[in-house]
Amino acid sequence: MLVFGGTGDLALHKLLPALYHLHRDRRLPADMRILALARKPLDADAYRTLAERHCRANVPRANLDASTWQAFAERIDYFAMDASQSADYGRLARHLGNACQRGRVYYLATAPGLFEDIAAHLANAGLAGSNTRIVLEKPIGHSLESALAINQAIGRVFQESQIFRIDHYLGKETVQNLMALRFANALFEPVWRSGHIDHVQISVCETLGVENRGGYYDKAGAMRDMLQNHLLQLLCLVAMEAPVRFDAEAVRNEKVKILEALKPIAGFDVKDRTVRGQYAAGKIGGQEVPAYYFEKNVDSDSDTETFVAVHAEIDNWRWAGVPFYLRTGKRMAKKSSEIVIQFKPVPHRLFQDGQANGLLISLQPEESISLQLMAKSPGKGMHLAPVELDLNLAHAFRQKRRWDAYERLLLDVIEGDSTLFMRRDEVEAAWRWVDPIIGGWHAYYQRPRPYPAGSWGPEQAHSLLEQQGHAWHR
Repeated sequence: MLVFGGTGDLALHKLLPALYHLHRDRRLPADMRILALARKPLDADAYRTLAERHCRANVPRANLDASTWQAFAERIDYFAMDASQSADYGRLARHLGNACQRGRVYYLATAPGLFEDIAAHLANAGLAGSNTRIVLEKPIGHSLESALAINQAIGRVFQESQIFRIDHYLGKETVQNLMALRFANALFEPVWRSGHIDHVQISVCETLGVENRGGYYDKAGAMRDMLQNHLLQLLCLVAMEAPVRFDAEAVRNEKVKILEALKPIAGFDVKDRTVRGQYAAGKIGGQEVPAYYFEKNVDSDSDTETFVAVHAEIDNWRWAGVPFYLRTGKRMAKKSSEIVIQFKPVPHRLFQDGQANGLLISLQPEESISLQLMAKSPGKGMHLAPVELDLNLAHAFRQKRRWDAYERLLLDVIEGDSTLFMRRDEVEAAWRWVDPIIGGWHAYYQRPRPYPAGSWGPEQAHSLLEQQGHAWHR
């Protein structure tokens, strides 16, 4: 596995700890080697020291012992090169030597702007072939046009079966449990449709700001960074039809159908069905934090959104008329990623204090599934109160270590299983829906609405639901 961007945060904080856990659990091929590639002038020993420091910070102490780490470190090597310079790929080929005949995975933990150049340079140096795979981190481009260009450039060098477009949300245990919940339990299938579901909410809220990513984030914003990929992938898993079998192509075929069925949001609809926000100064956990435009590497007059809410609809038989509310934001009141399935009330309201059932699927900070039912409160009379049937996945499977999303996805790449990765037409269909929204914001000069850090976003985001008689789940 050759990791471009080997000294970056992703490689050091996520990829190497995940590979260490796979090594510790004896999941990696015995002869597998890891070659980190970056511009820093380091030797192999210096890089191993750097890797150990970050792994110790990101791996629980009980899981990292000296002998296991030493065996893992022997897999790791380092090669200093500039990924944008074609001459360096000839040096890389000579460094690999006979290893060029082995199966190779190229992991591009770099800015998307380098994807096209890296693929072309690999091909020119004779480093791309049928025994190679390439992993692309999101976002794939910043628009439909740029995504098409990247996909075409990568497609000229690698077959689609060799390309793994990664979205780490799809590696989360609860996200995969969503498929198990839907397609392995007869209880839900009859009611998983417009006749019984009132609306769906998908929220990914963060308390963090842009941290050290200001330069990237100010060009991307919440729509490109989160909604176009993470939230739309979650929407697909909630709404898709059951695939004919559980394999990569069948699952991804159904996801593409949902993306293509999304009702377009363009023109004046952008004003009515979307909300942009940008965090102002406020308090997070009792600590004062600055406004977005005071963050490092952010333009002082930036109109980049750090919050976005969208009222989406799916035009098909199963979901016609059901609102899907998507929301993501930074510097929010609480860190949470959740899916709320709000069912319709019973046809006849027999009891005055009854409420409609709801299904809450929590992805973080804890992974759990909770079904809200109505039950009689103890005492005289028929007074109802909501009670919850809870499945806490950490408690239910406490004897098993919880895998990190990257562990699962890296192992899938090694084994050639692309079920949890995005196909080319998925990426392009998502951009085809998102581009008119971004275009509408600029066409109608819809600047982001300010919201205090530590709040639940701009007031207009609440109005987006209130006009339909709904409210965001708290």
